[in-house]
Amino acid sequence: MALCDFLGSDVEFLRGGFFGMGGGSEHVSGPLHNLLGVPQIGSANLTRDLTLDDSGAPKIEFLHGTTTLAFKFQHGVIVAVDSRATAGAYIASQTVKKVIEINPYLLGTMAGGAADCSFWERLLARQCRIYELRNKERISVAAASKLLANMVYQYKGMGLSMGTMICGWDKRGPGLYYVDSEGNRIAGDMFSVGSGSMYAYGTLDRGYRYELDIDEAYELARRSIFQATHRDAYSGGVVNLYHVQEKGWSKISQEDVADLFEKYKMD
Repeated sequence: MALCDFLGSDVEFLRGGFFGMGGGSEHVSGPLHNLLGVPQIGSANLTRDLTLDDSGAPKIEFLHGTTTLAFKFQHGVIVAVDSRATAGAYIASQTVKKVIEINPYLLGTMAGGAADCSFWERLLARQCRIYELRNKERISVAAASKLLANMVYQYKGMGLSMGTMICGWDKRGPGLYYVDSEGNRIAGDMFSVGSGSMYAYGTLDRGYRYELDIDEAYELARRSIFQATHRDAYSGGVVNLYHVQEKGWSKISQEDVADLFEKYKMD
């Protein structure tokens, strides 16, 4: 039974005593949403009740902030993220893990709503494992990103907030795709997602080239995230750095942005 049907159905219960016990109890009947004092689902007032306060002013709308990036180069894929979670002007956490390890060869990043990203990418991890068991081979990066895009597209326009990058290595080599909650899916060599992405792109555009060696790639990713955390109030915490290669992904480093500030302040 749908929730709206349940709340709208007539019910009878005793009022006046604890669980129907005690003197003065009486039978009461009527739609459950009226008896419980909750807004009726399907009514025109429900949206207003959830988005406006008693004076008619908008309720607080929490904004999301983060900086994530990934790029392909001759030795694989580099993934770097910050670790700050915000709720409007409030810093909710400085230790969020924004890289989701889908399997030993696939990584996903989180930008947008933490709950949405975590739920859908963990669901993707389950689907990738099912594919592997059925087909006796690892899922490709392209197929994994397409699975995620197809799943979230069914909920387009329903309030999901997710901008993720699916990064990995398969039979065709390194792969990098951007997928968001609108069902968009884009293949590319370099992406940055989040409120600090414009600052990260400024550093990436200046230093990126496909022929980077490994140490240069690590340094470019660290510096790009640091510059974003320095200018964007919604990004911060630590810089988590991953490297995806043919043998799988590995976590390279985790460095506090305060330490990176001391390192880069003279540049």
